[in-house]
Amino acid sequence: MEVTENQRVKWRRRAARTLAVVALAIVGYLVLAPTGRYLLRAGWEEGKILARRTPITRLVGDSTTTPALRAKLALVLAARAFAHDSLGLETGQSFTTYSRLDRDTLVLLLSGAYRDKLRARTWWFPVVGRVPYKGYFDFAAARAAERQLTAEGFDARLGVASAFSTLGWFNDPLLPTTLRADSLTVANTVIHELTHNTFYAPGGAVFNESFANFVGARGAERFFRSRGQAVAAQTVADRWEDEKVLGRFWASLYARVDSTFKAMPGEEPARVAARIAARDSIYARARTMLRDTVGPQLRTMKVGSVQRIRIDNAVLMARRVYLTDLDTFDAVLARHGGDLRASVDAIVKAAKADRKHPFDAVRALARDSVPR
Repeated sequence: MEVTENQRVKWRRRAARTLAVVALAIVGYLVLAPTGRYLLRAGWEEGKILARRTPITRLVGDSTTTPALRAKLALVLAARAFAHDSLGLETGQSFTTYSRLDRDTLVLLLSGAYRDKLRARTWWFPVVGRVPYKGYFDFAAARAAERQLTAEGFDARLGVASAFSTLGWFNDPLLPTTLRADSLTVANTVIHELTHNTFYAPGGAVFNESFANFVGARGAERFFRSRGQAVAAQTVADRWEDEKVLGRFWASLYARVDSTFKAMPGEEPARVAARIAARDSIYARARTMLRDTVGPQLRTMKVGSVQRIRIDNAVLMARRVYLTDLDTFDAVLARHGGDLRASVDAIVKAAKADRKHPFDAVRALARDSVPR
């Protein structure tokens, strides 16, 4: 059947009207819906960061750049090259530029958890899926959201983030908030964030962050050793051992609270109150354990700083995001004879093969013998 010109015009008009309706719906969502306004603000802040990018190589060669900044910038380029060449991480153009900020803090991270059950308050976002934290560039909004979560009956926690990854969607610049840390932490952070570029399971925040924590620490250790900085490498290794000690503490605490909650089912107010009272008793004993048992095991942290750690369900869930099954990742590394690149490759393949249960896949990988 021959299509007339009038029919073509009608179709074009109909398509234009449909596109207009879709566009208006998107704009309306971004402007009117809370999540839409949040995404607009995040996009605006990210746009400002990207607009201020300056090539790091230019700053390193600029005579007006202070020696301290030049040394940190050169370290970042070296860590980035090591991550790509020695660890096989996807670097793209991330951390090849530097952006100045107009404030001392990059972003505040809000996390929350139910008081009578070990379930995190989560938020859904495009691309990354459902995650147990929400970043705020608007600090007043962050504090208001924390108060709102508390008023709704959640344990709430605000933390500070000095860096973040856009998972390779943009060329993430280096930020001054990252550079304020010591050189060991800077190298760790660069490798950690590049791990997200390499693999990120949507909705799998606990696996993603714990895996990146492992690669960042073990990668930084090898980076400094490759530069002949044995003392720096050992300090990074000692910090990692502390992370594992704390990871075991939080895992044990999680198991005790979880079993207590499961032994006290029911949604009646009296049962809810009983669960909260029971967990408060467990947390009181845990604070003593932090001081008397965990603190003395730590190599790079003072007991006093450990004693100041707040403990509630929000803190427990947030700590678990970065400290889950760290020993299992190390077991995979041992299976591969300390070859971090091969370990990362194997873990990524295993996680991709079982996206719903990546930790189970890695545990199986740690048990299996490495082919000769």
